[in-house]
Amino acid sequence: MSRSIKDYIIISLKGMSMGAADVVPGVSGGTIAFISGIYEELLTSISSFNLGLIGVLRKEGIKAVWNKVNGNFLLALFIGIAISIVSLAKAIKWLLENEPVLLWSFFFGLVLASIIYIAKQITNWNGVTILYSILGIAFGYAITVIPSVSSQEANLLFLFFAGAIASCAMILPGISGSYILLLMGAYATVMTAVTDRDLVVIAVVAVGVIVGLLSFSRVLKWLFSKYKNIMLAALMGIMIGSINKIWPWKETVTTYTDRHGEVKPLLEKSILPGSYEGDPQIMMAVVLAVAGFALIFLLERLAREKN
Repeated sequence: MSRSIKDYIIISLKGMSMGAADVVPGVSGGTIAFISGIYEELLTSISSFNLGLIGVLRKEGIKAVWNKVNGNFLLALFIGIAISIVSLAKAIKWLLENEPVLLWSFFFGLVLASIIYIAKQITNWNGVTILYSILGIAFGYAITVIPSVSSQEANLLFLFFAGAIASCAMILPGISGSYILLLMGAYATVMTAVTDRDLVVIAVVAVGVIVGLLSFSRVLKWLFSKYKNIMLAALMGIMIGSINKIWPWKETVTTYTDRHGEVKPLLEKSILPGSYEGDPQIMMAVVLAVAGFALIFLLERLAREKN
């Protein structure tokens, strides 16, 4: 596929959007990839990494391997993701701690619009797709009510597996990789490593992410090629169920004390704005939710015009 410099800049911007989404527990970078029109190309590119590349390298050289794995696309995309994660990690962490209602309101709008977008992609509604959407809703809701494991000093082997498992969620629309890290008790460790430039922890998690991506992308590619409508219905259901996680107004049910002696929420439940302790910021919350909703449809329109 022939692309211009402008095309690769746009891909990097989409990567930055994916990176920003993956930093926040509850929002999936895979969702951003899907609605921005690069999801299937991303799966195909990642799944093209296999042992056959060794033969291509021997016979045709590095350039042939680079072209086979769609290297320019992946490089532009992952540069954008990396820039976003490094530059936004501190900001997102600050917003989660100081302005959670406004941050979650924006992402609530994003996810709500994404649900509508994915529903529009399902070409055949029948008993099977309805069943899988219901199962997806049940699964999506279930993972939002599982208590997070309190963060401990994680060993490197654990962080490797955490990265591998989280990476599966990163490319699956509807499930957030960072939320999986949160459930495993590794989110704070990884975010601290990013903000403190702890290269050892970052490298270990990155290797885990790569291993997870290379393994899971093949499965996803096969499922989308064989059972696309069912997969879309299940993913839509997961996103509907996971709305509970990104509802802006929360009440802390249980807490834990982290290794720095700070009290953190362990289990939260969704409540109405009127029951929220503190300023519910309803007006700004609605504005930001509408902005997030509009952003998805803008991305959809741009992707449609590009196609």
